[in-house]
Amino acid sequence: MFTGTYTAIVTPFRSNGQLDEAALERLIKAQIKGGVDGIVPCGTTGESPTLDYEEHIRVIELSVKFAAGRCKVIAGTGANATSEAIYLTKAAEEVGADGSLQVAPYYNKPTQEGLFQHFKAIAAETELPLILYSIPGRCGVEIAVDTVKRLAGHCPNIVAIKEAGGSCDRVSQLRAALDRHFNILSGDDSLTLPFMSVGAEGVISVASNLIPREVSHMVDYFRSGRPDAALKLHAKFYPLFKDLFIETNPVPVKAALAMLGQVEENYRLPLVRMSAKNRAVLQATMKACGVLK
Repeated sequence: MFTGTYTAIVTPFRSNGQLDEAALERLIKAQIKGGVDGIVPCGTTGESPTLDYEEHIRVIELSVKFAAGRCKVIAGTGANATSEAIYLTKAAEEVGADGSLQVAPYYNKPTQEGLFQHFKAIAAETELPLILYSIPGRCGVEIAVDTVKRLAGHCPNIVAIKEAGGSCDRVSQLRAALDRHFNILSGDDSLTLPFMSVGAEGVISVASNLIPREVSHMVDYFRSGRPDAALKLHAKFYPLFKDLFIETNPVPVKAALAMLGQVEENYRLPLVRMSAKNRAVLQATMKACGVLK
């Protein structure tokens, strides 16, 4: 159901801090032109923690409108309060999202039983297909393989996981534990090919904000039995994949988009602009990879 390339799209803001709807439309149109399979608004890259409920739903609604059925829209509607996640997920369903990305609850560090009950409760309140999102570096907790398997068995609409734990070993464990119909997506651009080599079927990408066609081709090449072509693209853009995380995501990717004239470089506190040193590194990498002239 969820295979290929999905862009974790940024949320563009104007200098007054308000949502830049025109910029969002341009970004989504560029993603569609680049051939991605879908977009993921209101995820980590979309600065979801600083969007209020109305903004959160508005971004999803606009994403559905601008995508106009030409790619899937997977709404980031996870939260560390189960009631909030349910509210946002139901709202995303109402405005026409194709699925929902559900991050592990952060800060409150639930047990594995707590994680199971959290995701089970969300799944019971929606007909949307759900993608679990395990990113222990941000959340302080990992969705254990056994918990993922248990959820897949109990909840027919939990159909995939975005894996951002940095371990091929864990992807192998997930693939061994889960039915082949359950999709695994990489959560790290630099690990997309390694993860796919052991059973993942695509990526939720940050880099594809900048290079949607190239990331899509890399994934498609590997899936169609052309690993050498995929590896060539991976090698070319690996420095970019890494330097987009030289500071906290989404600061570098927004800075890069601003360098390309696609968005204004505005963030919401506590995120701030990149240091001059890191900006110079990112700019040099973009030029070396041919992304910036």
